[in-house]
Order: sequence, then C-alpha cells, then structure tokens
Amino acid sequence: MHKLFDEKINDFLFVIIFPFLLLFMAYYGFESSYVNMKAWEKAPDFMFSSVYAYRVIPNYLTVHVAEIFTEIINGFPALKVYLLNHGSLFYHSVFIVNSLFFVLSSILLSLILKLNPSVFFQDPRIKRLAHLLAVFLIVITQYVPTNCDSIAVFFYLFGVLLSLRYFYYKKISDFLLLLAVIFVSTFVRETACLNIAFFAALFVNIRQLNFGYIEEIAFLVAAFLLPYLGLKFFIPQHISFAEGVYLFKNFTSPFNLAGLCFGILGLYFVFQLCTSDQQIILKKYFLFSSPYMIMIACVGLFWETRLFIPLLLTGFVVASHELKKYPTIS
Repeated sequence: MHKLFDEKINDFLFVIIFPFLLLFMAYYGFESSYVNMKAWEKAPDFMFSSVYAYRVIPNYLTVHVAEIFTEIINGFPALKVYLLNHGSLFYHSVFIVNSLFFVLSSILLSLILKLNPSVFFQDPRIKRLAHLLAVFLIVITQYVPTNCDSIAVFFYLFGVLLSLRYFYYKKISDFLLLLAVIFVSTFVRETACLNIAFFAALFVNIRQLNFGYIEEIAFLVAAFLLPYLGLKFFIPQHISFAEGVYLFKNFTSPFNLAGLCFGILGLYFVFQLCTSDQQIILKKYFLFSSPYMIMIACVGLFWETRLFIPLLLTGFVVASHELKKYPTIS
C-alpha cells in the first residue's frame, strides 16, 4: 500500500508538476526572439484571418479565457501590476490554456507508454527517460509560442492512444471515440490528419497488400474532411491554404536549415530506438504522413521546429510498444 502511494506521488510529480515547471520556465524564464507575444494586449487581427481563422477552438479559448482572466485580475490591482511586469494579461491567459493542455498531453503520453510496453520500455527508468525527453522536446520548441500547438498535441496523443487501444482490444467504442477526436481536432489545426496516418501505419500491411481496414480508414478520412471542408465553406478567406510558399527560403536560410537538421536528426534518433518490426511501422507512418512533411517544406518554416513534434512523439510511441503482430480482419 505504501509502495503504491509512493508510485502515485512520483507519477504526479513527474508527469504533472515537472512538465508544468519546464513550460513555466520557457514562458517566463526567457523571452522568445521569434515573436513578441508578451506585448500583445489582445488577440491579434491575423488570428482571425487567413489560415489562422480555421483554428476555431484555440481562437475561441484564447479570446474567452483572456476576457475571463482580465476580468478576474482587474479585481486585484496589486496582482495586476505584478503580472503586467512579466507580460500582458493576454500572454498570461495564453500560458494558462497552453499549460493546461500541455499537462494533459503529458498525462496521455504516460498512459501511452504504460499501455503495452516493449521489452526495452518495461524498465520504468527507461520509460521515464523517454517521457522526459519527449516533454523536453515539446518545451524547447515553444520559442515559437502559439495558441494552438499544445491543444493540437493533446488531441493528437489522444488519437494515438485510441488507435493503440483499438489495435490491441478491437473495441468499437475506441474507434468511435477516435472518429470524434479527429472530427473535433480538425477545428484545432490541420495536423488532425496525422492521426489517420498513425492508424493506417498500424493496420495496413503493405508487404502482404492487406488493406482489410480500408473501411475504417475511409471513416477516419471522412471525419477529417467534413469539418475541414466545412470550415473552408463557412469561413471563406482570401488565402485559405497557406500564408505563402517558403520552399526556397527553407533551403537557403541558415535558421531554416538548422530547423531542418533538427527534424532529420530527431527522426533519425527515434528511428534508431526502434526494433526492426517497429521500424516497419514507423516507415509506414512516414509514408502516410508524407503530405504533411511536404506541406512543411512548401508552406511552413523549418525553423518552427514545433511542426516536427507530432512526428517525433510518434517515434517514441512506436519504439515503446510491441507491434509485431498485424491485427486479424474481423
């Protein structure tokens, strides 16, 4: 009983408190030279135009949490003065939202690593080192603070957990919940489609041309396309897919080249953690997520290394699980 209590306390400190402190230091210990969000008094206009307008859930939370937080803080003048010395009230509200979903993501990651660990990851020390490294990678990429990344990572890991549960247990409830997660997370960011890539990597056996789960994948694609196309229809924008094309800039700017090297080396590192069977799963994931990688190269910026985070997290997840047997077709 005493040992179980100690384990719960350790999990609480390691999975919740320590990640929160890391994010707190990232937001308040040093200031980003990429974007001066600390000075923003309110949500900027560009958040509701171009591609950012389609990130409905982050925008809604950002605006309303900022309004509520400002109203509360206005009742405490001394506290308001102190907080304003360390950033605008809008910046603090963004931190509140991001820290909440970041901690929830850490909890999901812990659940994923414990679900059905491979032999190497059955050692709790290895599991914690992998968890710590994954959390640290998320934190250090927050030099590009946004209002959507933490929420997107939460929904992605939630979808990964449900895909793994469906892989192991074949419960229809997990699949239905996965559909709901993809549908809702499309209102967060387009990276919701990566959950489809992960599901396909688990269930499609390319070597044996086993496409028995094509119906399930079709439902997942529909769960993504319905809200995605609906957003394009109901929130028309002059620029609906990207702010610009940065392909040339990505391969000429030293900062972007450094970001590209970070992504390549990071993916190489997690790939080396995998066994041969796990590497097959990861290769399929890279194949199915190649449209996302192409979009990063064309309309994203490599220096925004936060864009590589879902891919790196997937590498840790695949390395930590026994995925040798392909599921039978029911």
